[in-house]
Amino acid sequence: MDDVFKALADPTRRTILDELRERDDQTLFELCGRLATKHQLSISRQAISQHLEVLESAGLVRSRREGRYKFHTIDTAPLEPIARRWLASDAGISSRTAPPRQTGQTGETA
Repeated sequence: MDDVFKALADPTRRTILDELRERDDQTLFELCGRLATKHQLSISRQAISQHLEVLESAGLVRSRREGRYKFHTIDTAPLEPIARRWLASDAGISSRTAPPRQTGQTGETA
């Protein structure tokens, strides 16, 4: 579970996952183009490739080769244990009935 949190901690990796959620089965070239045009992320292909490796090692992205191309697909299965752990209805608290979070020492609520 730690590797999933590590992978999700980076905003660029979350953006990559958003793009794969919106349009699955993309090559590195396609992802680079979409990240540059849609999100104004001007990072190198090598940097995006390294982000994809982190996501893949966490199980959040799967890849498959077809000839010269490597297609990347989102895999949400590693998120299911996290959702069950903190968002399950059998915990007795839903997000609507959870108490407000304390933000400061004065008892302010978020």
